[in-house]
Amino acid sequence: MTTQQADAEQRKLQAFVSEYYGRLLASSADLKTNACCAGGAPPAWITSRLAKVHPDVASRFYGCGFPIPQGLRGATVVDLGCGTGRDVFVIAQLVGPDGLVHGIDMTEEQLSLARDTAGWHSERFGYPKPNTAFHLGYVEDLRSVGIADASVDVVVSNCVVNLSPRKDLVLAEVFRVLKPGGELYISDVFADRRLPPEVASDPMLYAECLGGALYQGDFVSLARRAGFIDPRVVSASPISIQHDEISTRVGAARFSSVTYRLFKLDGLDEQCEDYGQSVVYRGGIEGAESVFWLDDHHAFERGRPERVCANTAAMLSSTRLAPWFDVLGARATHFGLFPCGPTMAAAQYQRSSPAAGGGACC
Repeated sequence: MTTQQADAEQRKLQAFVSEYYGRLLASSADLKTNACCAGGAPPAWITSRLAKVHPDVASRFYGCGFPIPQGLRGATVVDLGCGTGRDVFVIAQLVGPDGLVHGIDMTEEQLSLARDTAGWHSERFGYPKPNTAFHLGYVEDLRSVGIADASVDVVVSNCVVNLSPRKDLVLAEVFRVLKPGGELYISDVFADRRLPPEVASDPMLYAECLGGALYQGDFVSLARRAGFIDPRVVSASPISIQHDEISTRVGAARFSSVTYRLFKLDGLDEQCEDYGQSVVYRGGIEGAESVFWLDDHHAFERGRPERVCANTAAMLSSTRLAPWFDVLGARATHFGLFPCGPTMAAAQYQRSSPAAGGGACC
């Protein structure tokens, strides 16, 4: 296939997805599978904010969880593929009146509802003016909607990257707009294998968040090439396809909703290295007052020292999370590979539910 043919196929897929979500679906109930729908109960610190979202916005939302990280007060956030703006309006409450949330989407019909309710939401939140901005555009080209280099603290994405035919460009753009120490927090659908062309190019499967699902190993490789050296899994949950025709089309492939966090940090190691460092959580993060989960095997209990690798130390000391952590020891003397495994708190408080803000499709 020539470059021109590939570009034409990509545009055709994007047009179908835009039509599917903009005109063909009246609500999330119209989806044929649960891959693109939020499932499971959100944590309490999100539930209280969801209650303030306009019901019309909530009913037309499509996503695979609640990929909203903690510690966002005063932050500038970008939501990729924001749709009607449910997550944008939740995050708007978390960043506060001095923060700013950009919503990017390629579907005018959904953005129209988000824009129409922006004033309603700011009044509901008690803000003097909206702290949200909605942009019609593509997640592969954030520059075209005015998102400047190194201008964003956090980028979130809720079951959207799998809908992009150029996931490499999405990750490169996210890396470009993030400030040093910034974070991509993404919940999406992933496959347990590389999907055959007849599945990956099927417009219906693509729009249902299955055809574009990446093999997790390929996602990690793409992320590292973009500059995100150490992607961390926050939570994972299997997806059940309760639709006979679609189940037959995808064959033996299995899908999961996985939430990742990826930091833009210089100097991260490709594997866990030991510099004799420890971390103490000071406590105080909303929703994690006693125990904070960085990822699925790094939990930190308030006041309890935990040995960590150099990458984890950097994630907790050189990002917006730094005010809540004390890192003991400098990255000076190398002691070899770090025996990476669950922290003591993670082993003690093993959870059966997704992490705070993590996503689960079923």
